[in-house]
Formats: sequence, structure tokens, C-alpha cells
Amino acid sequence: MLFGRTESRLKNLLIVEDEPLIAFDNEHFLATHGYIVIATVDNAGAALELLPAGGIDLILSDVKLNDSDGRDVAVAAKSAGVPVLFVTGSCPIDAPEIAIGCLAKPYTQKELRQAIEAVEAMLDGVKPKRMPKGLTLYR
Repeated sequence: MLFGRTESRLKNLLIVEDEPLIAFDNEHFLATHGYIVIATVDNAGAALELLPAGGIDLILSDVKLNDSDGRDVAVAAKSAGVPVLFVTGSCPIDAPEIAIGCLAKPYTQKELRQAIEAVEAMLDGVKPKRMPKGLTLYR
């Protein structure tokens, strides 16, 4: 493709979000923009059950979840070599040690997509083309 988009290597996503409307919107938006949503779950335990199966390129996780903590997902994902982008109203103080970045709520769908693209660029060792407002990258 000369001027088109190249396919993302962060194609298979796991969404960990306990707010149903946000979860649905993110899943629908990302699926219609070429991403494969492996699953959308609302708690850390369900996410941790999916991690050993592999096939996840990036986890988008809220921090404060139904009776659980997205930080637990990030710690386990880091051990498994899977990057986590926190999508949350308040990033935990230890986020730089356990996540690749944090996108502050509220965010638009366009900002979510730009955040994923920025994470991919960073993982590829390239400076991101666009940094959406509210995004902090850590590595």
C-alpha cells in the first residue's frame, strides 16, 4: 500500500472495563476499525484467566474494577510479556513500572485509536506521530 495504513501488529486486544457502556463502545469501535477484540471482561480475575492462552497483543484496562484491581492484570501481563495501556480516570502511582502507558478518561474514540497507534510506535522504537491529549507513555 503506497499511502494507506499498514496493518497494526497490536491487532488482538483484551478489554478490561467494568462500565458497560464504555466497554461496549470501545469493543464496537475497535472491531469496526480492524482490531480483533479477544474478549471484553469486567474484572481482573476474568482477564487473568485469559492471559495464559496467549494471542493477546495489548490489554486496555481500567484500574478500578468490580471488586478487583486492574493493577493485578498489569503485573501478570508484564510477566507474560503483554503490554497494558491503562484507560482510567486516575493512573496508579506504580503505573510506570507495570504498564506501557495511561490514557486518561474521558477520552474520545479517536484518542483511543491514536493511543494504541502511539503504543505500537513506541514498541517499534519509533516516535509516535500523534500523541492524543491525556496519554502518557512510560518506556
